[in-house]
Amino acid sequence: MPEISRFFGIVIAMYYNEHAPPHFHAKYAGQRAAFSIPELQIIEGSLPRRAISLVLEWAFLHRDELMDNWLRADRHEDLFSIKPLD
Repeated sequence: MPEISRFFGIVIAMYYNEHAPPHFHAKYAGQRAAFSIPELQIIEGSLPRRAISLVLEWAFLHRDELMDNWLRADRHEDLFSIKPLD
């Protein structure tokens, strides 16, 4: 699982050979969720409410970079790190 960002104990990752829709994974305190990139909503799993808010705030700021990484993963290219939420 290539990690692309980490902030406030939340790990953000993308996998190679993933299914549509374009999405990323977030892990926090033993829980996991997948978030769609276009809609910025949870499509699988769950996280605590505060973690969801932080992930969505971060994703909104970096949506273009997330889509770029999604396309890179589809081509089996190295993924770029994305700046964490401050």
